Amino acid sequence: MDDYARIEKAMVYMVERAVLQPSLEEVAAHVHLSAYHFQRLFCRYAGISPKRFLQALTLERGKQLLKEPRALLDVAHELGLSGGSRLYDHFVQLEAVTPGEHKRQGEGVCIEYGVHATPFGSVLVAVTPRGVCRMGFVDATSADELLARLAKEWPRSSLNHRPAATAYVVDALLATSKTKPGTLSLHVTGTNFQVAVWRALLTIPEGQLASYTHIAQALGMPKSSRAVGNAVGANPIALWIPCHRVIQQSGALGGYRWGIAKKQMVQAWELAHLTPEVVPLGVSK
Repeated sequence: MDDYARIEKAMVYMVERAVLQPSLEEVAAHVHLSAYHFQRLFCRYAGISPKRFLQALTLERGKQLLKEPRALLDVAHELGLSGGSRLYDHFVQLEAVTPGEHKRQGEGVCIEYGVHATPFGSVLVAVTPRGVCRMGFVDATSADELLARLAKEWPRSSLNHRPAATAYVVDALLATSKTKPGTLSLHVTGTNFQVAVWRALLTIPEGQLASYTHIAQALGMPKSSRAVGNAVGANPIALWIPCHRVIQQSGALGGYRWGIAKKQMVQAWELAHLTPEVVPLGVSK
């Protein structure tokens, strides 16, 4: 088992047993490591301590769900923007396939792809010369199936396996705010409504949550929550277009294309990075 696989397995274990508050020793034993080595490994690859991740899964996430709706998402201001998408202070720029590009069906476009490890599971990443066009977890949908769907959307393009050309996408995701590179471009294909929803998702601040209803209202279509849900589910770029930040109006997690456990993992990981861990004096992480 590689290191990223151990971290993913540990996160899943903590998600499934969050109400039991498993100890460091229990989680470490689950991935066949000593508590000391597991602590160091988790901090190295997840960027946070196991304790902080577990805290975010429980108390901190509960606090997020109890906030007033406008604290979760300032609908009028954040989602009412008509300009470019926003994430990490304008770090991500989303561009849709033009009608002309759609008509050419990707003719002359070289799409490079690779599979990369993350703390949440391995992902397939595909990029065009204009940006990231696909990102998905291969444990939920196989790499072959993801590539088949990509080929169907871009039938006249060429697909080339070149992980070295796609590694930067995952590197940027796991980088700290101080080490992130310049703007990351996303190159998506979808209906006008889908693209509008995906742009709206990019305005949800990291570590916060919004409901399908909030997004529908912000788009000026208050009765289109179901359609919003379908567009969220069709998101072609996992993690970077943050559909994991969308929940039901009741506060329930709702669905997630890649699995509910993974949704909880990503939400907790984001929140844990945004809020400092309080450690009593004389106690180490």
